[in-house]
Amino acid sequence: MAATSLIGLAAALAIAIAAFGAALGIGMASGKAFDAAARQPEIFGKIQALLFTAIIFIEATAIYALVVSLLLIFVLK
Repeated sequence: MAATSLIGLAAALAIAIAAFGAALGIGMASGKAFDAAARQPEIFGKIQALLFTAIIFIEATAIYALVVSLLLIFVLK
């Protein structure tokens, strides 16, 4: 009983910390991209492409944490 609840807590912490980090990273990247676009609007297309690439990699870490938490829940029962 205690091991199951600790596994659930570990899974919840894994996804919560990763989601918080991803949200913080996306917010910082977006803010910097908007700042750069405001300074040089003629290269907005390049900035937007780089921003989307960065957001994809940041979200990938959150998806990896989701996979780890699901493995914790369903494999270590």
